[in-house]
Amino acid sequence: MAKRHEETEASQVRKTEQSGGSQGTAVSRRRQSHRLKLTGYVARRKSLPVGITWDTELPGFGLRKRKSGHLTWIVKHRPRGVQRMVTLGSAGVAAGALGAPAARAAARRLLIKATLADLPTAPEKLKAPLFAEYAEEFWLDYSPHWKPSTRDASRAYIDKRLIPRFGTLSVDAIERADINCWRDSMADVGGAFNRSIPIMSVMMQYAEKLGYREKNTNPCRGVSRFKRDLPERYLSADEYRRLGKVLAEHDGANEFVVPALRMLIYTGARVSEIATLRWRYVQIPRLALPDSKTGPKTIYLNPQAIAVLAGLQRRGDDQLVFPAMYREVPINLGQHWEKIRRKAALPDVRLHDLRHSFASVAIAKGIPLATIGKLLGHALPETTARYAHLADEVISESADRICSSLANSMGMTA
Repeated sequence: MAKRHEETEASQVRKTEQSGGSQGTAVSRRRQSHRLKLTGYVARRKSLPVGITWDTELPGFGLRKRKSGHLTWIVKHRPRGVQRMVTLGSAGVAAGALGAPAARAAARRLLIKATLADLPTAPEKLKAPLFAEYAEEFWLDYSPHWKPSTRDASRAYIDKRLIPRFGTLSVDAIERADINCWRDSMADVGGAFNRSIPIMSVMMQYAEKLGYREKNTNPCRGVSRFKRDLPERYLSADEYRRLGKVLAEHDGANEFVVPALRMLIYTGARVSEIATLRWRYVQIPRLALPDSKTGPKTIYLNPQAIAVLAGLQRRGDDQLVFPAMYREVPINLGQHWEKIRRKAALPDVRLHDLRHSFASVAIAKGIPLATIGKLLGHALPETTARYAHLADEVISESADRICSSLANSMGMTA
């Protein structure tokens, strides 16, 4: 069968030679092309005419013979509409010649590539870096958009919690199971996990935007945080009296400590809002803070708070109202509060408890929760709702007093 096939190809070559014999000169000048199924046999034929013989099965694949007798495999294609002729390699029996099957395969690959050149292709997926390397890339891009305090805290959690845990993993290899295992390992320090997981979540979201992870694959989504029983400490009237007495008798080196603490008590402001207060923010009867934990904020001043500010010498607009003792930096109330609360026999009262106590007094005076939320600068009603139980206690106590009064009027005893 193979012999018959070769004879057929040979007869085709002879017919081609005979048909062009009487016009040899014309064929040579016009470089007439021929069509055959290109095989090794055709490439070895000495009688192959000069010019290009095209393959009958693979359009664009051809065998070129020059006047010198040199044979080369070629392929013609049109990448992006421009016709090109590419030489694949030498043909024939010479050393290093490219065989017909190999030439055909190379031609097919090139033609396929040319066909796909104009078609849209999916963007190549970036190779995801290790988490430790990505952390630095994320930090350079993302951290400048955070507040300084947020930046400092986030850097600490990335270095101490995230990199030690995920540093050797590829960013795209971090899965939900890894996050759950990390959560389980931090059961003893639930607060640290609760503060770390939002940072990890933001990092994974940004990795998706950079193309390091598939879209909507954030492994932190839906991971529950540890429930914490936040301490609730409210000063009683007697404790307020003890604290007031200690503040009145306090004789510290820094004259701004007591006024700053009084501002916390009278306004319910956050410690950072008072410590970083500048004189240009003081616009009696309010403090107009350009930024706070929840964004721009207005703190409304009562007569007592206004009196505290009036007792201070006003400095330059850009200077701090309550500076440190020797430098123009925010006062560190924490280091002074430790000594003052011990003198007042309030060792368990934190500075932030002064803010809680402000809210409890407001509720006792019948001020609505919505109003208290605005006074405290809460961004969400849910934050103020933590004081709702105090309002319930006030209502219950009022009901008891009313009922007792009615019972006495009716000559009844409870």
